[in-house]
Amino acid sequence: MGTFSIWHWLIVLLIIVLVFGTKKLKNIGSDLGGAVKGFKDGVKDGSAPAESTATTTPPATPPQQAPLAQPAGDNKTTIDVEARNKS
Repeated sequence: MGTFSIWHWLIVLLIIVLVFGTKKLKNIGSDLGGAVKGFKDGVKDGSAPAESTATTTPPATPPQQAPLAQPAGDNKTTIDVEARNKS
């Protein structure tokens, strides 16, 4: 009683086609296929070794920021540090 036969699935498919129409189902299928293809390409590009991607495209360097001006008084609770990128 818990499983459906092939006839149940065919009736469900027929109802879906009648409700949505074949054109809309075709568009949904092509959109889903494009999304899956894009996902696969993204995973493939993300799993490529870092050395091969580093030689083809140079890494982007962040813009340099101007250092903050020191306040007039000597504030002992302020820590002045400079962030550096790991290489």
